[in-house]
Amino acid sequence: MRRIEQPGPAEPERIQWVEARGRKLTLELKPGLLLDAITEAFAAQGFSSGVLRLPTGLALAPFAYVMPALSATPEHAAFYSETFRPDGVTRIETGALTFGERDGAPFFHGHALWREADGRHNGGHILPDQSFLAEPISVDAVGLDGAGFVAGHDPETNFKLFMPAERPSRGADASGRFFVLRLRPNRDVFTALEAFCAERGITHAVIHGGVGSTIGARFADERVIEPFATEIAITAGHVAPGEDGKPEAALAIALVDYTGGLAQGALKRGENPVLMTLELVLEAQ
Repeated sequence: MRRIEQPGPAEPERIQWVEARGRKLTLELKPGLLLDAITEAFAAQGFSSGVLRLPTGLALAPFAYVMPALSATPEHAAFYSETFRPDGVTRIETGALTFGERDGAPFFHGHALWREADGRHNGGHILPDQSFLAEPISVDAVGLDGAGFVAGHDPETNFKLFMPAERPSRGADASGRFFVLRLRPNRDVFTALEAFCAERGITHAVIHGGVGSTIGARFADERVIEPFATEIAITAGHVAPGEDGKPEAALAIALVDYTGGLAQGALKRGENPVLMTLELVLEAQ
Protein backbone atom coordinates (compact mmCIF):
# COMPACT_ATOMS: atom_id res chain seq x y z
CA MET A 1 0.00 0.00 0.00
CA ARG A 2 1.30 3.45 -0.91
CA ARG A 3 2.23 5.58 2.09
CA ILE A 4 3.35 9.17 2.67
CA GLU A 5 5.02 10.12 5.94
CA GLN A 6 3.31 13.02 7.69
CA PRO A 7 5.17 15.58 9.83
CA GLY A 8 3.40 14.78 13.10
CA PRO A 9 2.46 11.77 15.25
CA ALA A 10 -0.27 9.41 14.03
CA GLU A 11 -3.23 8.65 16.28
CA PRO A 12 -3.98 4.93 16.66
CA GLU A 13 -7.62 5.43 15.70
CA ARG A 14 -7.70 6.15 11.97
CA ILE A 15 -11.36 7.13 11.70
CA GLN A 16 -12.85 10.10 13.53
CA TRP A 17 -16.63 9.93 13.79
CA VAL A 18 -19.75 11.19 15.53
CA GLU A 19 -23.30 9.93 15.04
CA ALA A 20 -25.85 12.58 14.07
CA ARG A 21 -29.40 13.11 12.93
CA GLY A 22 -29.76 14.27 9.38
CA ARG A 23 -32.07 15.04 6.50
CA LYS A 24 -31.75 15.22 2.74
CA LEU A 25 -32.42 18.74 1.48
CA THR A 26 -32.77 20.83 -1.63
CA LEU A 27 -30.99 24.14 -1.06
CA GLU A 28 -31.86 27.24 -3.06
CA LEU A 29 -28.64 29.21 -3.44
CA LYS A 30 -28.83 32.93 -4.22
CA PRO A 31 -26.17 34.94 -6.10
CA GLY A 32 -23.43 36.51 -4.00
CA LEU A 33 -20.50 35.24 -1.98
CA LEU A 34 -20.74 31.44 -2.23
CA LEU A 35 -20.06 30.96 1.48
CA ASP A 36 -22.91 33.33 2.37
CA ALA A 37 -25.28 31.65 -0.07
CA ILE A 38 -24.60 28.21 1.40
CA THR A 39 -24.76 29.45 5.00
CA GLU A 40 -28.11 31.16 4.43
CA ALA A 41 -29.60 28.20 2.58
CA PHE A 42 -28.67 25.70 5.31
CA ALA A 43 -29.83 28.10 8.07
CA ALA A 44 -33.20 28.56 6.36
CA GLN A 45 -33.83 24.85 6.97
CA GLY A 46 -32.44 24.83 10.50
CA PHE A 47 -28.91 23.51 9.94
CA SER A 48 -25.41 24.87 10.60
CA SER A 49 -23.45 21.96 9.09
CA GLY A 50 -23.83 19.51 6.27
CA VAL A 51 -22.52 18.28 2.93
CA LEU A 52 -23.53 18.68 -0.69
CA ARG A 53 -22.60 17.67 -4.20
CA LEU A 54 -21.86 20.58 -6.50
CA PRO A 55 -24.14 20.39 -9.55
CA THR A 56 -23.15 20.66 -13.18
CA GLY A 57 -23.54 24.23 -14.41
CA LEU A 58 -23.10 26.06 -11.09
CA ALA A 59 -21.69 29.44 -12.17
CA LEU A 60 -18.87 31.22 -10.33
CA ALA A 61 -17.67 34.78 -11.05
CA PRO A 62 -15.47 36.15 -9.61
CA PHE A 63 -13.83 32.84 -8.73
CA ALA A 64 -10.62 31.97 -6.86
CA TYR A 65 -9.02 28.59 -6.28
CA VAL A 66 -5.82 26.75 -5.41
CA MET A 67 -4.46 23.39 -6.54
CA PRO A 68 -2.49 20.71 -4.72
CA ALA A 69 1.25 21.35 -4.77
CA LEU A 70 4.49 20.03 -3.36
CA SER A 71 5.56 21.43 -0.02
CA ALA A 72 8.61 23.69 0.09
CA THR A 73 9.31 22.76 3.73
CA PRO A 74 9.14 19.63 5.91
CA GLU A 75 6.27 21.19 7.87
CA HIS A 76 3.77 19.56 5.48
CA ALA A 77 3.78 16.44 3.31
CA ALA A 78 2.13 18.47 0.51
CA PHE A 79 0.76 21.98 0.23
CA TYR A 80 -1.24 24.40 -1.94
CA SER A 81 -0.38 26.31 -5.10
CA GLU A 82 -0.64 30.03 -5.61
CA THR A 83 -4.15 31.44 -5.99
CA PHE A 84 -5.68 31.40 -9.47
CA ARG A 85 -8.47 33.76 -10.56
CA PRO A 86 -9.82 32.89 -14.03
CA ASP A 87 -11.59 35.58 -16.05
CA GLY A 88 -15.28 35.39 -16.87
CA VAL A 89 -17.77 32.81 -15.64
CA THR A 90 -16.48 29.41 -14.54
CA ARG A 91 -19.00 26.55 -14.59
CA ILE A 92 -18.71 23.57 -12.28
CA GLU A 93 -18.79 20.15 -13.92
CA THR A 94 -18.71 18.03 -10.75
CA GLY A 95 -17.64 18.43 -7.14
CA ALA A 96 -18.42 18.08 -3.45
CA LEU A 97 -18.48 20.41 -0.48
CA THR A 98 -18.34 20.11 3.32
CA PHE A 99 -20.01 22.90 5.30
CA GLY A 100 -19.30 23.60 8.95
CA GLU A 101 -17.50 25.94 11.32
CA ARG A 102 -13.98 27.36 11.45
CA ASP A 103 -12.77 29.88 14.03
CA GLY A 104 -16.34 30.33 15.27
CA ALA A 105 -17.77 31.27 11.86
CA PRO A 106 -19.33 29.37 8.92
CA PHE A 107 -16.85 27.87 6.50
CA PHE A 108 -16.68 25.27 3.75
CA HIS A 109 -14.18 22.90 2.17
CA GLY A 110 -14.96 22.29 -1.50
CA HIS A 111 -13.20 20.45 -4.33
CA ALA A 112 -14.41 20.41 -7.93
CA LEU A 113 -13.66 20.13 -11.62
CA TRP A 114 -14.87 22.90 -13.92
CA ARG A 115 -14.74 24.57 -17.31
CA GLU A 116 -13.46 28.14 -17.43
CA ALA A 117 -14.77 30.87 -19.76
CA ASP A 118 -11.96 30.28 -22.27
CA GLY A 119 -12.90 26.60 -22.52
CA ARG A 120 -10.10 25.19 -20.41
CA HIS A 121 -10.85 22.41 -17.93
CA ASN A 122 -9.30 22.74 -14.48
CA GLY A 123 -9.88 21.61 -10.94
CA GLY A 124 -8.94 22.28 -7.36
CA HIS A 125 -9.89 23.75 -4.02
CA ILE A 126 -12.51 26.54 -4.04
CA LEU A 127 -11.63 29.52 -1.82
CA PRO A 128 -14.74 30.26 0.27
CA ASP A 129 -14.11 33.96 0.91
CA GLN A 130 -13.17 34.84 -2.68
CA SER A 131 -15.65 32.90 -4.83
CA PHE A 132 -19.03 34.29 -5.84
CA LEU A 133 -22.14 32.55 -7.16
CA ALA A 134 -23.15 34.28 -10.39
CA GLU A 135 -26.60 32.70 -10.87
CA PRO A 136 -29.25 31.16 -8.58
CA ILE A 137 -29.25 27.37 -8.49
CA SER A 138 -30.76 24.43 -6.57
CA VAL A 139 -28.43 21.86 -5.01
CA ASP A 140 -28.93 18.52 -3.26
CA ALA A 141 -27.54 18.41 0.26
CA VAL A 142 -27.69 16.72 3.66
CA GLY A 143 -28.18 18.80 6.79
CA LEU A 144 -26.76 17.56 10.11
CA ASP A 145 -28.18 18.09 13.60
CA GLY A 146 -26.54 17.19 16.92
CA ALA A 147 -23.15 16.86 15.23
CA GLY A 148 -21.26 18.38 12.34
CA PHE A 149 -17.90 19.46 10.99
CA VAL A 150 -15.69 21.85 12.99
CA ALA A 151 -12.18 22.82 11.84
CA GLY A 152 -9.33 22.19 14.24
CA HIS A 153 -5.56 21.77 14.17
CA ASP A 154 -4.50 18.27 13.17
CA PRO A 155 -1.04 17.52 14.65
CA GLU A 156 -0.40 14.64 12.24
CA THR A 157 -0.69 16.69 9.02
CA ASN A 158 -0.03 20.12 10.58
CA PHE A 159 -3.14 21.53 8.85
CA LYS A 160 -6.34 22.97 10.24
CA LEU A 161 -8.93 20.45 9.01
CA PHE A 162 -12.63 19.74 9.33
CA MET A 163 -13.28 17.08 11.99
CA PRO A 164 -16.51 15.50 13.30
CA ALA A 165 -17.77 17.12 16.47
CA GLU A 166 -20.87 17.05 18.62
CA ARG A 167 -22.91 20.23 18.22
CA PRO A 168 -25.93 21.61 20.08
CA SER A 169 -29.18 20.58 18.45
CA ARG A 170 -30.99 23.41 16.67
CA GLY A 171 -34.25 21.48 16.70
CA ALA A 172 -34.16 20.91 12.95
CA ASP A 173 -36.45 18.37 11.32
CA ALA A 174 -33.96 15.51 11.13
CA SER A 175 -34.05 11.75 11.65
CA GLY A 176 -32.36 8.64 10.37
CA ARG A 177 -28.95 7.24 11.20
CA PHE A 178 -26.17 9.46 9.88
CA PHE A 179 -22.46 9.37 10.70
CA VAL A 180 -20.09 12.32 10.36
CA LEU A 181 -16.72 10.85 9.35
CA ARG A 182 -13.13 11.91 8.77
CA LEU A 183 -10.61 9.33 7.51
CA ARG A 184 -7.01 9.97 8.54
CA PRO A 185 -3.89 9.54 6.35
CA ASN A 186 -2.44 6.28 5.02
CA ARG A 187 -5.59 4.19 5.48
CA ASP A 188 -7.30 2.72 2.43
CA VAL A 189 -10.67 4.40 1.91
CA PHE A 190 -12.50 1.16 1.13
CA THR A 191 -11.22 -0.98 4.00
CA ALA A 192 -11.82 1.91 6.42
CA LEU A 193 -15.46 2.35 5.41
CA GLU A 194 -16.14 -1.38 5.22
CA ALA A 195 -14.68 -2.02 8.67
CA PHE A 196 -16.59 0.92 10.12
CA CYS A 197 -19.88 -0.44 8.78
CA ALA A 198 -19.15 -4.03 9.82
CA GLU A 199 -18.39 -2.97 13.40
CA ARG A 200 -21.80 -1.27 13.64
CA GLY A 201 -23.89 -3.82 11.84
CA ILE A 202 -24.52 -1.49 8.88
CA THR A 203 -25.24 -3.55 5.76
CA HIS A 204 -26.43 -0.77 3.45
CA ALA A 205 -25.35 2.87 3.41
CA VAL A 206 -25.19 5.86 1.09
CA ILE A 207 -22.18 8.19 1.04
CA HIS A 208 -22.99 11.91 0.92
CA GLY A 209 -20.48 14.68 0.22
CA GLY A 210 -16.88 13.55 0.22
CA VAL A 211 -13.96 16.01 0.14
CA GLY A 212 -10.29 15.22 0.70
CA SER A 213 -7.19 13.75 -0.90
CA THR A 214 -5.70 10.39 -1.83
CA ILE A 215 -2.14 9.28 -2.53
CA GLY A 216 -2.47 9.29 -6.28
CA ALA A 217 -5.27 6.97 -7.40
CA ARG A 218 -5.95 3.52 -8.77
CA PHE A 219 -9.14 3.23 -10.82
CA ALA A 220 -11.28 0.14 -11.36
CA ASP A 221 -10.52 0.27 -15.10
CA GLU A 222 -6.78 0.00 -14.27
CA ARG A 223 -5.94 3.66 -14.89
CA VAL A 224 -3.20 4.88 -12.55
CA ILE A 225 -2.56 8.40 -11.23
CA GLU A 226 1.04 8.46 -10.02
CA PRO A 227 1.46 12.07 -8.73
CA PHE A 228 0.91 11.57 -5.00
CA ALA A 229 -0.70 14.91 -4.08
CA THR A 230 -4.33 15.10 -5.18
CA GLU A 231 -7.57 16.82 -4.29
CA ILE A 232 -10.63 14.63 -4.70
CA ALA A 233 -14.40 14.95 -4.60
CA ILE A 234 -16.59 11.88 -4.23
CA THR A 235 -19.18 11.89 -7.00
CA ALA A 236 -21.06 8.73 -5.96
CA GLY A 237 -20.69 6.15 -3.24
CA HIS A 238 -22.47 3.43 -1.31
CA VAL A 239 -21.94 0.38 0.88
CA ALA A 240 -23.79 -2.90 0.26
CA PRO A 241 -23.24 -6.61 1.01
CA GLY A 242 -20.61 -8.25 -1.18
CA GLU A 243 -20.63 -11.86 -2.38
CA ASP A 244 -19.51 -12.97 1.07
CA GLY A 245 -22.29 -10.97 2.75
CA LYS A 246 -19.87 -8.51 4.33
CA PRO A 247 -20.08 -4.73 3.70
CA GLU A 248 -18.46 -3.73 0.42
CA ALA A 249 -17.92 -0.10 -0.60
CA ALA A 250 -18.13 1.40 -4.09
CA LEU A 251 -16.80 4.88 -4.80
CA ALA A 252 -16.49 7.16 -7.81
CA ILE A 253 -14.42 10.33 -7.64
CA ALA A 254 -13.16 13.32 -9.56
CA LEU A 255 -9.62 14.53 -8.90
CA VAL A 256 -6.89 16.96 -9.82
CA ASP A 257 -3.26 16.14 -9.06
CA TYR A 258 -0.36 18.52 -8.41
CA THR A 259 0.74 18.43 -12.05
CA GLY A 260 -2.70 19.64 -13.17
CA GLY A 261 -3.86 16.22 -14.34
CA LEU A 262 -7.62 15.59 -14.13
CA ALA A 263 -9.36 12.23 -13.78
CA GLN A 264 -12.78 10.78 -12.99
CA GLY A 265 -14.18 7.31 -12.43
CA ALA A 266 -14.75 4.39 -10.10
CA LEU A 267 -11.90 3.62 -7.71
CA LYS A 268 -10.35 0.19 -7.27
CA ARG A 269 -11.15 -1.44 -3.92
CA GLY A 270 -8.29 -1.73 -1.45
CA GLU A 271 -5.75 0.41 -3.32
CA ASN A 272 -6.52 4.05 -2.48
CA PRO A 273 -5.07 5.36 0.79
CA VAL A 274 -5.90 8.82 2.13
CA LEU A 275 -3.21 11.49 1.81
CA MET A 276 -4.33 14.21 4.27
CA THR A 277 -8.02 13.72 5.04
CA LEU A 278 -11.35 12.57 3.66
CA GLU A 279 -14.57 14.06 5.03
CA LEU A 280 -17.93 12.48 4.31
CA VAL A 281 -21.34 11.64 5.71
CA LEU A 282 -22.53 8.05 5.83
CA GLU A 283 -26.29 7.44 5.85
CA ALA A 284 -27.17 3.97 7.21
CA GLN A 285 -30.18 2.47 5.50
